[in-house]
Amino acid sequence: MAWSGVFNLTAITMSGPTAASARSDGDSAPLMARVIAPSDKLHAQETPARSRSALSRTPIRSLVTKIPNLQSPVCNHSLANNRRCVAQNGNCARASRAPVSVPSAHQANAMTVLSYLESNDTRIHDELFDFLRIPSVSARSEHKADVAKAADWLADRMRAAGLSAEVLPTAGHPVVLGEWRKARPGAKTILVYGHYDVQPAEPLELWESPPFEPVVRDGRIYARGSVDDKGQLFLHIKALEAHLATLGTIPVNVIVLAEGEEEVGSEHLAAFIEQHASRLACDGVVISDSSMFAPGLPSLLFSLRGLAYFQLDVVGPTTDLHSGSYGGAVVNPATALARIIATCHDANWHVAVPGFYDRVRDWQPDVRAQIRALPFDEETFRRETGAASLGGETGYSTLERIWTRPTLEVNGLLSGYTGEGAKTVLPSKAMAKVSCRLVPDQTPDEIEQLLAAHVKRVAPAGVKVTVRHLHGGRPWRAALEGPLFDAGRRALERAFGRAPVIAGEGGSIPVVDDFQRLLKSPVLLMGFGLPGENAHAPNEWMSEENFRTGMKAVALLWEELGRA
Repeated sequence: MAWSGVFNLTAITMSGPTAASARSDGDSAPLMARVIAPSDKLHAQETPARSRSALSRTPIRSLVTKIPNLQSPVCNHSLANNRRCVAQNGNCARASRAPVSVPSAHQANAMTVLSYLESNDTRIHDELFDFLRIPSVSARSEHKADVAKAADWLADRMRAAGLSAEVLPTAGHPVVLGEWRKARPGAKTILVYGHYDVQPAEPLELWESPPFEPVVRDGRIYARGSVDDKGQLFLHIKALEAHLATLGTIPVNVIVLAEGEEEVGSEHLAAFIEQHASRLACDGVVISDSSMFAPGLPSLLFSLRGLAYFQLDVVGPTTDLHSGSYGGAVVNPATALARIIATCHDANWHVAVPGFYDRVRDWQPDVRAQIRALPFDEETFRRETGAASLGGETGYSTLERIWTRPTLEVNGLLSGYTGEGAKTVLPSKAMAKVSCRLVPDQTPDEIEQLLAAHVKRVAPAGVKVTVRHLHGGRPWRAALEGPLFDAGRRALERAFGRAPVIAGEGGSIPVVDDFQRLLKSPVLLMGFGLPGENAHAPNEWMSEENFRTGMKAVALLWEELGRA
């Protein structure tokens, strides 16, 4: 039976500055997400350049618990020459009856697993870099062989980690399926999802180093796919390897599903899940394909926006015409397209497509207040974008616009002559790429019908206009209660030393709704990216510290799930 829970963000307390106390027991506590006040270091801290081996590790001393009522107190007061007194049975006058730190069985296991990750850090980085060197660009037909190569490489790494693995075909790029099903009787089964395909790297001239030659600068791993999603997927494989290499077991059964089409809309994954539903049956799904709210501030996601992606084509004359001989007598497709696009928003940046907001499920006022209480600096956000000012739908904060409101954006325009110099033509056609980010309970199919009807209504005479729906995905809201969420919260707090905050995500992970809808399983989103990581842009990067700490958090998650 899958874990379940009812989403109740009003139960989450978000306060100002606080020192989050670490929990190391297995008790389920009331949900409490405390937000740390912002600071310059929180938003813009950078690590000086240094070698990987010299980077500091997160200490494992915090995993030690105090066991009271020991019969022989040991004095630990300091003596000269960096020595300590070891008097037994209270013979030292300064001996204290304070409890001695001794690891529990669970914590001793965790220390062993985390020590393995630390001692194998160089090898793990080398393997990650091999993964990043494969240009598995799913959107480009010329990279089909590279996508297949990445799938085979990943399957080999799963097998080396101790899982069984298969590369399974779909109507598009293959799925890599890894499994380990040797947990104790009655143990839960957890499915880990990630994707091994990446975005195109263009424009190449804007990269400071080649996109498929990973390098480390200032504590960041620069490469296409470093954070989206090869780095975050790979840290899960290494956390599983650490458990199997040191303990010979994992507290839960594990399925790892890695797809090769996430960056092109996961077109064939829902059919794959339906076809293999019995094999993929699980008690929960864990995904790391998102970002933390800020450096050092771990996050659990409560929402994802969906997507409906379109191409608008406007066709006029059969060929480009001389603008002097025909201009003013023939409708210009570029001008017609501009007029159509201009009708999609009103003066307050609300989407003006009739019916667009009809199925939007609004957030309660107290939830909006909690979002606004997060340590978000709009000026820092503006500077990171390079925009002169921020703007959007009137009546909502920046985070609300990104996380909780639907949008309609123009992603690209193409028409006429765009080369150097002048060429006076009246173009024969114009094209726009348009995407709509969706929120519950909007659906891609419904938005397609609304947009097509709107375009047909406003298109001027003299041109032919078509709207093509290229791909899409449903929006999602989390159920942030229950054993899966509680285990994730405890694991992040142990790894990062502070309680996670609850955050939204403006982007889309289409498969999240598919898992929840088709497998009837709750989904936990615990990502390790950071704001400004350039996931779909030149100079994509992932924090080395987050890669390391993310491995530790996931390793601890398996332990916590075993006790849930």
